[in-house]
Amino acid sequence: MKFGIDRLLAEPDLLKSLGGKRVALVAHPASVTADLTHSLDALVAAGVNVTSAFGPQHGLKGDKQDNMVETADETDPVYGIPVFSLYGEVRRPTAAMMDSADVFLFDLQDLGCRIYTFVTTLLYLLEEASKHGKSVWVLDRPNPAGRPVEGTLLQTGMESFVGAAPMPMRHGLTMGEMGQWFIRHFGIDVDYRVVTMHYWLPEGPGYGWPEDRIWINPSPNAANINMARAYAGTVMIEGATLSEGRGTTRPLEVLFGAPDVDAKAVLTEMHRLAPDWLAGCALRDCWFEPTFHKHQGKLCNALMIHAEGPFYDHESFRPWRLQALAFKAIRNLYSDYPIWRGTDFKYEYTNDVLAIDVINGGSGLREWVDDSAATPADLDQMTAPNEAIWRDQVADLLLY
Repeated sequence: MKFGIDRLLAEPDLLKSLGGKRVALVAHPASVTADLTHSLDALVAAGVNVTSAFGPQHGLKGDKQDNMVETADETDPVYGIPVFSLYGEVRRPTAAMMDSADVFLFDLQDLGCRIYTFVTTLLYLLEEASKHGKSVWVLDRPNPAGRPVEGTLLQTGMESFVGAAPMPMRHGLTMGEMGQWFIRHFGIDVDYRVVTMHYWLPEGPGYGWPEDRIWINPSPNAANINMARAYAGTVMIEGATLSEGRGTTRPLEVLFGAPDVDAKAVLTEMHRLAPDWLAGCALRDCWFEPTFHKHQGKLCNALMIHAEGPFYDHESFRPWRLQALAFKAIRNLYSDYPIWRGTDFKYEYTNDVLAIDVINGGSGLREWVDDSAATPADLDQMTAPNEAIWRDQVADLLLY
């Protein structure tokens, strides 16, 4: 198979369309060709007139380890072109940035989750390209989480950099498809093109991630396919006092970690509440001591997710519900446990709103966790109609 960047470089007609144009590249460390050449180097070697580059959250180099760490603009030391940060002084490209090129190639590997900020970066680029008469090409890449859809739709008024629009947490689209949805949903008038993948099978071997491609971290804590599959659930821990495993070698692959929570007891309660929600993966209690971030230097008990190998079932694995169930079990066992981070924690620069609500695009999940009378069936009743609405909305936009 071929990713969008590989097709662009291999097909003369595509390259010819860039002739005489100033070209910008939006990229990060996972923006590589099949032979692992970075897209910037490959485009320049192919004779494309690359006049600027853009880095999303974590930077073009992917060197910003922690969350919410900004990157400064710089000049590329090899090519002498400006490298603009879209997670620094600005999140939205400025007029001066847009003036640096005619065509903007968007080549970011995504995780298939609304909160992964590359989704919002695409929306902002499309909106600014519309204002300034520029073209946007998405060089499409796989959604490593595949086609499954999960989570409630983001509520009006809850928009943020981690919630661009009313989409569910696990959206099931590629970035090329997402761009089409943005254009239709927001009525964006922009010259838009998707350089599609050849022979991507979203439900074939690898269930979204091709078995013949190695994994390169699109961000520092996205270390493997297991994380990519679990992320639509485990990212919610960023809104909790519990550790998501930052400061360890396997961040965002645990349902929680804490020095004062009994993981085996939580797992037993999860089985009691909703055994079906544990399907599709293996859960293993473990221990870790974060070297930084939450509970730094403290021994934490945790539940590790293994959505991989013989334990993984693509159809039944539901990470958003799995994470919600872990929160619910902790609340049942430890009724006064301070699960949620307070409003003093300004998640993605929001004010006076709980991080967990920013992440979920509403208060529904948190309220369900904290309501002692609420059942798993209640959360399903709240969520399933939202998931159905989204599937219907995007059905005609699927390119594969």
